[in-house]
Amino acid sequence: MVQVFDNNTPIAMLTVGQLKEVLGTPQPKVIDTTNSDKNYVYGIIGIAKIFGCSIPTANRIKKSGKIDKAITQIGRVIVCDADLAMELAGQKNGGRK
Repeated sequence: MVQVFDNNTPIAMLTVGQLKEVLGTPQPKVIDTTNSDKNYVYGIIGIAKIFGCSIPTANRIKKSGKIDKAITQIGRVIVCDADLAMELAGQKNGGRK
């Protein structure tokens, strides 16, 4: 039973089924959770925990720019990929030759 509604039909006069028919059924959003094996830490305290150092030292590590690829910061929220940070910290960049 397909009914045709014109532009003058008030929404209040439609049944729930008719309103769903007019609006169509929305598709549920699919969230990809296959990358759940990542190890994330949050904040300067999290960075201090993965490096086993004090909070001021963790702040210096973050400000040095060495682990910038592992850090995502939005406002005051800091999210750090722990595995990538450890890998980046172990690499030698520059220095004396």
